[in-house]
Amino acid sequence: MPQPTSPHAVTPDSTQSSYPSLFQIGAEFPRFVVTYRWWEDEATTVLWAFNIPEIRQVIRYGLFRDENFPRNSLLSRNADTIDAFLVALSDPREHQLLGSLSHLQRVEEILRRSRIQPFQAVPWMWFPPQPGHGLSAQEVADAIEAESHHQFRKISFEEIVRASLGYNAVSVEWFLLQHTVLYIYLYNHLQIYPEEIPLYIEAEKHLRTQSPFTHRALMHCIRTIQPESACDMPQKFTPGFEFIAGPVQVLFRDQPPSLTTILKIFSVLAFRFRRQYIHTAKMEWHVPLDTSILFLEDCLNSTSPKDLARTMTGTDELDFSGLSRQSILANDNLVRGLLTNWHDLSIAVWECCAALPDIVPFLRECAQALLNAKNYHSLTALTVGLHRHNTATARSRGLNSTVGGMVVLDPLLPPEVVNTTNPAENYASYRQQYCEHPGIPFLIPHLRDYQQHGEAAIQPLLQYLQIQMSTKT
Repeated sequence: MPQPTSPHAVTPDSTQSSYPSLFQIGAEFPRFVVTYRWWEDEATTVLWAFNIPEIRQVIRYGLFRDENFPRNSLLSRNADTIDAFLVALSDPREHQLLGSLSHLQRVEEILRRSRIQPFQAVPWMWFPPQPGHGLSAQEVADAIEAESHHQFRKISFEEIVRASLGYNAVSVEWFLLQHTVLYIYLYNHLQIYPEEIPLYIEAEKHLRTQSPFTHRALMHCIRTIQPESACDMPQKFTPGFEFIAGPVQVLFRDQPPSLTTILKIFSVLAFRFRRQYIHTAKMEWHVPLDTSILFLEDCLNSTSPKDLARTMTGTDELDFSGLSRQSILANDNLVRGLLTNWHDLSIAVWECCAALPDIVPFLRECAQALLNAKNYHSLTALTVGLHRHNTATARSRGLNSTVGGMVVLDPLLPPEVVNTTNPAENYASYRQQYCEHPGIPFLIPHLRDYQQHGEAAIQPLLQYLQIQMSTKT
């Protein structure tokens, strides 16, 4: 963090004040050095190909230094190709209107539809309250933290990826500037009301586990105004965006050099990023972005839906190999781990469907293959993920003014799969299916049956486990 020689300098104009710029984008991201930026060359190849989803992703992430690069590439394509691209990106009702556009206008429209939404700068809106407010140091810290999280929500995941690789990112720079603005507000406030300094010294302690940016802004302010009070404050800092940038950089170093593959990965991680850091009441600034993508890797590496089902079943057989009657009755760590695995898989399926909707038909066929393989663990997790995606993309259909509107879900899975995963009466259809065709179990209804009715209620499961154990020995 910069240490200015003067906390509040007057410019030669003498009518304007200047303050230290506390946050520099280069210092808030871990250093990323590679000998060859292979993805920039691959971006050229993609933009000259005919895969429209891949072209859109390359434009969306913009992992190249020249902002006009995609524009110039598309302008070099022939008119029929650009027309086909635009038709694929538009609604049929728009085709007549778009047909009147010039070649340049069509390219600009493709770019507009492929890029992230333009950044809307929102100024820092928390101000130090007037003395006499009665707020505790914790409440002041929480209010500052809330504003920092609000500012963070304005940054797109794509921009963080760009900044992590050393490219320009306007929204990130704005975010950092707003935390320098916070420093200025605090500095001016405490200059006017020095009696408030003890309150903010206490607030600094609360911010140590919250936004690293607000913490450093407040700490620097106290250190500037009252240096003797900063002796016990932290002295060393890591880059503020390391919790996301570090995992992103590792992926670029460790993944095979394929731009189209890594952009599919980042499309999925973008949904995870929003769920983990944006759509949350409490921001976890020090929890690294989880970049585990085992399910997506299995999908990308599978040659067919049946192949994916075989891979998932092989993994589940290994995971369930230690399951025993004693584990079920004791609800031990193995059982709890399998339940966590099931939950994580259902979320991973939803993430993949939301990010890559073209994968949905592939997963529908996989669900049927899992049913045939009697792998109810992965089948139900896959079904829950698909159902969540189907629910999220459903449209409200108004029937009539008397009946009112309804949300209608289009059929997504075969009836035999839907029946097996119907949660009615503690998954009665599944339990009937399991009695007739036992396999890798979906544990939730079995555990609930045991809790409510005792060991006799889970005899089909226990018999299956006994057979599996005898087969191994």
